[in-house]
Amino acid sequence: MTGVLNPARSLPRMVLAMSLAPLAATAAATPTLAPIWTDDAVIQKDRPILIEGFGHPGEPAVVTLDGIARAVTVDPTGRFTATFPPRPADARPLTLELSSPQGLQARLTGLAVGEVWLCSGQSNMEMPVANALNFWSPPDMSDPDLRLVNVLKATHHQPQQAFANPVRWQRATMATITPFSASCYYMARELRRRTGMPVGAINASWGGSASRPWLTPAGGLAIYGAADMDLLALYVRDPGRAVAKMAPLWEEWFRRASGGQEPWRHPDHLEWSTVPAVSPWNTWPGSGLDRDPIGTVWLRRTIRLSAEQARGPARLVMGGLDDMDQTWVNGRAVGNTYGWDASRDYALPPGVLRAGDNEVLIAVSNLWGGGGFTGTPDSYRLVLSSGTTLPLDQGWRFSVAKVRGLPPRAPWDRQGGIGIMHNAMIAPLGQVALAGVAWYQGESDVGMPGYADRLKALFAGWRAQFGAATRMVVVQLANFGTPQLAPGPSGWAELREQQRQAVLADPRATLVPALDLGERLDIHPANKNELGRRIAWAALGETPPTPRAARREGSSVRVSFDGVTGRWHSWSNPAPIGFELCAAAPDSCRYAIARIEDRTVVLEDPEGKATTVRYAWADSPLVNLFDDHDTPLPAPGFQLPIQP
Repeated sequence: MTGVLNPARSLPRMVLAMSLAPLAATAAATPTLAPIWTDDAVIQKDRPILIEGFGHPGEPAVVTLDGIARAVTVDPTGRFTATFPPRPADARPLTLELSSPQGLQARLTGLAVGEVWLCSGQSNMEMPVANALNFWSPPDMSDPDLRLVNVLKATHHQPQQAFANPVRWQRATMATITPFSASCYYMARELRRRTGMPVGAINASWGGSASRPWLTPAGGLAIYGAADMDLLALYVRDPGRAVAKMAPLWEEWFRRASGGQEPWRHPDHLEWSTVPAVSPWNTWPGSGLDRDPIGTVWLRRTIRLSAEQARGPARLVMGGLDDMDQTWVNGRAVGNTYGWDASRDYALPPGVLRAGDNEVLIAVSNLWGGGGFTGTPDSYRLVLSSGTTLPLDQGWRFSVAKVRGLPPRAPWDRQGGIGIMHNAMIAPLGQVALAGVAWYQGESDVGMPGYADRLKALFAGWRAQFGAATRMVVVQLANFGTPQLAPGPSGWAELREQQRQAVLADPRATLVPALDLGERLDIHPANKNELGRRIAWAALGETPPTPRAARREGSSVRVSFDGVTGRWHSWSNPAPIGFELCAAAPDSCRYAIARIEDRTVVLEDPEGKATTVRYAWADSPLVNLFDDHDTPLPAPGFQLPIQP
């Protein structure tokens, strides 16, 4: 489908309704242009130009671009589209006007035609220019023909036609560049340098986001199925019922992970300790959580109410809980939220509370850093139907669950919900044509199977919105984490291979290697300058080094590559490092002695038992294999079967 603006006919009725409902509900009183159309907008060259807008069904309007007029009529969904022929790159300022029988509705000036790129992903794409290398002593980076759009963070459970916060195209100045995505800016600057044409860069990224919040409704349906999409639609209509349907999935996960425990039914079966303070649990000395804060912890509090206090509905308000919670009151599931800084406000229908003791039980799962209470003490309270507020800043107990792994995440999850970032941050872009998308994401998906499938669905959904010719440039995860002293498993390496496989299966996608740009002690490496240049080279059609095949040659294995400029070199060593040979048996991988032969690498395998080659198979590998590119490029991390 094309986002909110052109739902695919093959979608189920439920997804179609989710896509169209916001349009009818928010159509303007007079025709308006889609929010991406502002002064100084950049139009994608060599593609049909679709100017979209909204109004009352049946309302006439005229869209005029550079003196060429198109008469349109608002369709039954509340939208219109004026189509203009493709244009070559042109920095000459254009004017866009929207008129209706009521008169001139909008007049935009300073539009240009050139390359338009969308940049998206998580924190390494969001990281601003101000945090990149050499920012404090740059030359003036102003450029009137480099235009930027920064989409602010927002989520929605249905595709939207407007952004939660208005956006506008801004010419590149030091003031507009500083808060903008560093990877995206340096990509756009390199495109300007190499093409000389106007370049537009749109940044829509969110630190910590998984891949599934960026899926279109069609992509969400393809990956997660009708049951999850129905549950998401139910949450829009009735959050309480949706939470009640989600709870058994969470409970089944915990039951399996804990060997049959059911604390929501039998909390006294756990061992409880007093919470020393309503604060992050890594600050609780002697709790064990001060040493290892990652995992799931049960929080419990008893609230004694009179019959009058328990009568009618109420609200359980819990300030920040880091990162995700599943909450019960008197054994009834009342809430499920993800977000370390998100306040919980859970409705308690009549009958949930009772006279006497009421049991609040919360399972909080922490994924990173400190966990548990992150709000101020006064942000934890019970609000009764009378308006009376009972503070909940004391009296809590805790029990550390002996389980590992992540519970299932609800489809409305704040940072992992299906399509919720696409709906608010991508769908409002409409069918604006793009040259491509630069995607830097994956850290939050490490350990979650099926990343290649999610990327495939993401590519398909975004191309349906922005055009079939839209190129996808994927940044392979940089090195980060504890170095490995011997071959072994690596979640980051697994995800890098999933990224590579997704790109390999797509003729209009390119993988950008970044294994040499990371910092093992900082998940946010500062060298976005070089990364941006590499993204730009890929955007312009250059193929970075890509493994092609591994073939047996007697007692050795030859690995061949495409996209190598010149030949391979091994830096700071007579031979390349980081290659492994693995046999069929588990734990059989071993570091291999390697040598370079022009654009290939030959590995010694005297026993001839290896079946697989792995390269840079670690969270934070050291690599020294580079080619002769202007700024030398490394090989990406990969795994290949050995062919006879």
